[in-house]
Amino acid sequence: MAAQDGCEEEIMKTVAQPNDDEPLLEHSEKSDTETSHTSAGETTTQDSSISNGDDMDDKQETVDLKIIWNKNKYDLKIPVDSTGAKLKDRIHSLTGLPPAMQKVMYKGLLPEDKTLREIKITSGAKIMVVGSTINDVLAVNTPKEVFQEEVKAEENKKEPLCRQKQHRKVLDKGKPEDVMPAIKGTKERLPTVPLSGMYNKSGGKVRLTFKLEQDQLWIGTKERTEKVPMGSIKNVVSEPLEGHEDYHMMAFQLGPTEASQYWVYWVPTQFVDAIKDTVLGKWQYF
Repeated sequence: MAAQDGCEEEIMKTVAQPNDDEPLLEHSEKSDTETSHTSAGETTTQDSSISNGDDMDDKQETVDLKIIWNKNKYDLKIPVDSTGAKLKDRIHSLTGLPPAMQKVMYKGLLPEDKTLREIKITSGAKIMVVGSTINDVLAVNTPKEVFQEEVKAEENKKEPLCRQKQHRKVLDKGKPEDVMPAIKGTKERLPTVPLSGMYNKSGGKVRLTFKLEQDQLWIGTKERTEKVPMGSIKNVVSEPLEGHEDYHMMAFQLGPTEASQYWVYWVPTQFVDAIKDTVLGKWQYF
């Protein structure tokens, strides 16, 4: 029995002792496994560092805007330090309307070179966008552009408008007492209130209200208010008043000829460019 026990013990030692090749195999498999885990870890680390480009807005102060175009409303979140030009790019991505075709309104025509912070746009603001397809605009505005050039050439041949008899009868009444103050040498955006205290061709008081959400110009007198679509206005001309260069006389051409011009006198000079840009829109010149 002792001999038999000795044999069994020897056999157990033989079975328990691993083969010389097995440690190498296990080590190899373990190394491969560790390499695989390491590679997977590296891959995971690399993937987590890749940005999809949406993180930038989250790291900046943003504003939530309501974009209104063609009777449609869009929600837009954008950094408050974005420029008007950047806003147009974002509107393009929302609506498909190219920036060159956009007429963006917020208390007047939105300047492209200023930031939303500088313009004092805050969350909840409504941004009005007016624009048409390139084909429609070319069909409508190319003749208008040629027409405007012809009008300017014709104006250069005439004496100053303020000296013409038809205008003198209004200008001779003098400066209205309740006209808005004028600031010479400056350009300002349209005020949030109507431009009032001015005269029309008949010498009556007139006010101009720019309804950007309807893309309309409201011409109001004591008797009535005429609501004119801005797209129907063919041209806007103006001229400083001699002796009162801080004020202009201005005409809105509502039809195909000069006979349809609606004259307004004593327009504060700082608003002249803003009025023209808002009514005609810079986007139509390209």
